Amino acid sequence: MILAREPKSAIDQAAQICRVIEACRNAIAAQEAHLCGLDRAIGDGDHGTNMRRGLEALAAERQQLAAMPVPEAMIAAGTILVMSIGGAAGPLYGTLLLEIGKGLAAEPAQAKFPDVFQQAVAAVARRGKSHPGEKTLLDVLYPFSEAVISDTPLQQLAEKAQGFADMTIDMKAMRGRASFLGERSVGHMDPGAASCALLCQVVCHELAKAGAA
Repeated sequence: MILAREPKSAIDQAAQICRVIEACRNAIAAQEAHLCGLDRAIGDGDHGTNMRRGLEALAAERQQLAAMPVPEAMIAAGTILVMSIGGAAGPLYGTLLLEIGKGLAAEPAQAKFPDVFQQAVAAVARRGKSHPGEKTLLDVLYPFSEAVISDTPLQQLAEKAQGFADMTIDMKAMRGRASFLGERSVGHMDPGAASCALLCQVVCHELAKAGAA
């Protein structure tokens, strides 16, 4: 499962962290215009740009992050995202990584990533004062977390992620600027859900390639 198995050595761990960060940056950069287009339909139109800025800031620190133990790296990465991603996405993505890091650090010998991830998703919900079904990235994170708890293989997790984002198309937005559109928000994919699904896919693919499954 994701991060449940430690790499064989500190060198392997560092290389894996760098690969994941770089792959996430490349994926967001490639989809920047698409994410901005989704956001333009129901929001400010800058989600792709904001996400690219955040992932570039993360990539700039990847060597330093790779030199840290995983819990510390997750906390540091979360802090970077909070400070570098504009709009509501920064605090939400940042909270996810911060809480994962704190959870893994609390009892490193006993910490199980699925449980830590589930608690981190709940923290994101509290931070955003939102719930599943309100057309946000939580509509990806919650079912993804349930699949993680069920020990779904990484490749299958990656395949499921986009489907979770697709489900937001038929939802009415209840949070953020999109909520002002009311019923007119129906028929559009939530940009936060789209970026979340993309990043989930990339992380799963990279860890699967590294033999972490």
